[in-house]
Amino acid sequence: MVVAAAVLTGTIAFAASREEAQARAQAWLSLVDNQKYAESWAESSSMFRSRVPQQRWIDEAKRVREPLGSVNSRQSLTVRFAKPLPGAPDGDYAVLQFQSSFTHKAVAIETVTLVLDDGQLRAVGYFIK
Repeated sequence: MVVAAAVLTGTIAFAASREEAQARAQAWLSLVDNQKYAESWAESSSMFRSRVPQQRWIDEAKRVREPLGSVNSRQSLTVRFAKPLPGAPDGDYAVLQFQSSFTHKAVAIETVTLVLDDGQLRAVGYFIK
């Protein structure tokens, strides 16, 4: 899976709002939460889809998420905007972190990275620790 992290010192990199970024990330996470992995892949950015074949995403998402069980809660921790991200081409990114609780993992930090793709924020990275 694609993993992204950033240390940001600037201002908002593009015109998306925190609320828009949170709503897009939550909508995408809802697909993953409901085991709609093929749909989450289809809703991901073109960059993600070009680098991660659909079946690989489905297999990895199942391997990582299903042992955790259902989501009990998810709270937004941070929303950060950036143009450059380490290891990624320049673009308009939003990096969101959530504190989440699952049936089989009481505390987890989920990171969702979105990129502006064809005028919409779309997932380009997802990581749980």
